[in-house]
Amino acid sequence: MNDELDPVFKALADGTRRKILDLLKDRAQTTGQLCAEFPQLSRFAVMKHLGVLEGAGLVVVRRQGRERFNHLNSVPIRQIYERWMGPYAELWSSSLLRLKDYVERDIRVPGRGGDDAGASDSGKGGKPGDKGGGGPQL
Repeated sequence: MNDELDPVFKALADGTRRKILDLLKDRAQTTGQLCAEFPQLSRFAVMKHLGVLEGAGLVVVRRQGRERFNHLNSVPIRQIYERWMGPYAELWSSSLLRLKDYVERDIRVPGRGGDDAGASDSGKGGKPGDKGGGGPQL
């Protein structure tokens, strides 16, 4: 299965490329500035990493004279988030809404929850299996 986000995942798989994106998060930087952040790499190696990031759409390049300014493009990262995290966020938010409804309903029932909690328990110990006990069924 070939996916349009495959190049983004491949680009993000490398730690050096993730560090480059971290450096571009706050502001655009020239290729020279980025090379200075990686003294262990040659200029050619940094440019190769930038080429992979640009090919994946994660970096947008603007040339100004002889300088090349690299800008972070966060759209592909957002697409990954929406594809992979969106469904889980929906699952958790619906579970939390059910819990909220349960708690609010419990507080409004006379003799349960709220300020008069325990007043109508008749001294029950609240053991598991007691009627009226237990938690929400989520």
